[in-house]
Amino acid sequence: MLVAVVVVGLGGWLFWRSSGGEPPRAGQPAPGRPADDEAAAGTAGHGGSPDGTDGRGHTPGDGSGTAGPPRGSLKGRTVVIDPGHNPHNRDHGREIARLVNIGNERKECDTTGTATNDDYPEASFTLDVARRARTLLERRGAKVVFTQDGDRPYGPCVDERAAIGNKAHADAALSLHADGSGAGNRGFHVILPARVTAGSADTSDIVKPSRRLGEGLARRFMAVTGSDPSNYIGDGTGLDVRSDLGGLNLSTVPKVFIECGNMRDPKDAAQLTDPKWRQKAALGITEGITDFLTH
Repeated sequence: MLVAVVVVGLGGWLFWRSSGGEPPRAGQPAPGRPADDEAAAGTAGHGGSPDGTDGRGHTPGDGSGTAGPPRGSLKGRTVVIDPGHNPHNRDHGREIARLVNIGNERKECDTTGTATNDDYPEASFTLDVARRARTLLERRGAKVVFTQDGDRPYGPCVDERAAIGNKAHADAALSLHADGSGAGNRGFHVILPARVTAGSADTSDIVKPSRRLGEGLARRFMAVTGSDPSNYIGDGTGLDVRSDLGGLNLSTVPKVFIECGNMRDPKDAAQLTDPKWRQKAALGITEGITDFLTH
């Protein structure tokens, strides 16, 4: 994407819709795990109570106020989490702009992602929530594979992100994002793969299980976080079907994307920048994946 680091605001949204759910933004990503977020939530990475509770069995943000062990065992299951973008992409504009084959067209390797108006980068948000979800999923027995953990110079490209899930024979794969639409556009949405049979892409076998994964994820995410489905995509369902995302087109395992909110809306941004809300987001994601893999 040759303009990934200069297009912002409404222009960034328009480009995002045409370029595969990855809004361009020249923010200042903060690589690594935010220490203040760990202290606030006590569960980022491997810190705090490993099951995402407050140490007394109460899970923050689950809405129940009751104690008890995590729901469902994921022993023997593999989950691939794809934290959208990379904190270092902004320093590698030429590399991430090169085109790769996504089956039905060629797209940019990756983009920088969006950011809040106060420059909290999407790439930092996705890594933080992914790490929190990893802790919760591993507590339930899952093997969790990341496509990147802030440990690569850039990327990986969207085709490699799909290949990582395929190689891992993932039982479920999730790409984590936050949107970059205009102010007033609020809420989360889950992106499902369309049926694509073109070139190296064939989603025929994953469309139905991916929809089941996405529908369950939307239900659980809404229940745990209290967030509403998008008021600008999906007609209130919180679901969107797309055929222009390499991460979905090239996947051979059930996979969806989640846009956890709109970073350019002040109300959504207040949630996305709150460590306690990000812990709820991680729990909602964990619950959705658990439901899919245990029912």
